[in-house]
Amino acid sequence: MPPPAGTLTPGLASFLSSLKNSPTETSVEFLVYLLRRRQIRGSRSCAIATAHLLRMVLRNIPDKDVTKLIDRVQRIGQRLAEAQPKELAIGNIVRRILGLIRDEAEEDRDKEAGGYGEIGTGTRYSNATSITPPEGQPGPTEKRSLLAPNTSTPAPAITSLFSPVPLKDASPISTPGTQTPGGGSPIAAPLSSTSNTAQDLRAEVVEGVQEIIDELNQADNQIAGYAIDHIHSSEVVLTYTPSMTVQRFILKAAAKRKFTVIHAVPFSNDHRPRSLAGNPNTGLDDDEENSERFQKSLTVAGVTVVMIPFSAIFALISRTSKVILDPHIVLADGSLVAPAGARAMAQAASMHQTPVIVLSGVYKLSPVYPSDVKTLIEIGHPSSVVGYDQGSFLEKIDIKNPLFDHVPADHVDLYITNLGGHAPSYLYRIIADHYRNEDIHLMRFDLE
Repeated sequence: MPPPAGTLTPGLASFLSSLKNSPTETSVEFLVYLLRRRQIRGSRSCAIATAHLLRMVLRNIPDKDVTKLIDRVQRIGQRLAEAQPKELAIGNIVRRILGLIRDEAEEDRDKEAGGYGEIGTGTRYSNATSITPPEGQPGPTEKRSLLAPNTSTPAPAITSLFSPVPLKDASPISTPGTQTPGGGSPIAAPLSSTSNTAQDLRAEVVEGVQEIIDELNQADNQIAGYAIDHIHSSEVVLTYTPSMTVQRFILKAAAKRKFTVIHAVPFSNDHRPRSLAGNPNTGLDDDEENSERFQKSLTVAGVTVVMIPFSAIFALISRTSKVILDPHIVLADGSLVAPAGARAMAQAASMHQTPVIVLSGVYKLSPVYPSDVKTLIEIGHPSSVVGYDQGSFLEKIDIKNPLFDHVPADHVDLYITNLGGHAPSYLYRIIADHYRNEDIHLMRFDLE
């Protein structure tokens, strides 16, 4: 007989179950508690928990004002990010939901302005130039001068993508019923409750959040769909992190190709679960599998798996065709944070000119730049390295046990996301398409 829901071990499964009957504030406090105690960890688990919580918040919030919706989501997102600052996937989901709210508000305001919402406001492209402007491309000021309409005549009807779009410095449109309180164009109006209508945007935003949740659940299968293009017959593939993403990627290729997998067994540390609870295909408890289960699943599918210790990587790297890694988070400059040991493997592959392929869902792409790498690396308990029985030895030294490594972008050859394969230098474009510039910095409030 399965245990009742109230006796579930604190974690992602118990949190999702509690959302059905708990009030909003209680659910927020519960998730903050689980994040602080590290009972929900891993990019995928944290992203799923954040998305479900914010969907609940948007459903239950009584305010229809867009500004209050954004303020509410920002404050909850900041609390979650402060509860576990090393899990950047939390901030990624919060930023995407904030972008959904802003996009829906602008779309409705544009429709009220007379149909300009049919082509959008170009905010995403402006964000791209503000985050990382490509060489040779005009900046936002130049684009404004090119797109500004002729203010001496009424605004023409929008009939194609090349029709002019009024921007912030454009004169007011003379169409009746479209004038904004500030006297500027409707597109440049601030997000506030002073609009002509009080349309409730929550339904559209909640639907967008549900699409994000569906994307999280389908990301691994979508990434696996590109396996046939990158793994060929008779190749030798080296893996390190025994994650569900890597497993599905290899199994997809193994359905049509015969190849060998060399799996380097990592050092058992706090960032890896010692056992898996529940069905491993659900991904609810953790997105990583231990090496034994990882090897068994591949062997059953007919894949030849060779297990080696991590210390033997440099000796065998020259015999491998490619290296496959699963990151903890991907940063805006194309670098990544991965379990400890990934940097050494990537450096060995670079010396032997072995391609390094990184499998990452879009929800792991963060707009954060690694200005201070030390703040991104989580330090584990030293007892995982040296036992307490060696007390005299511990009194003479300081032990640091980093759980993750920072791998520079020049050690990575290709990123495969659920949108396809991309070079590290192209990630800025994907990040700009998913996050708005005004939501990059979440830490804006002094929470008490």
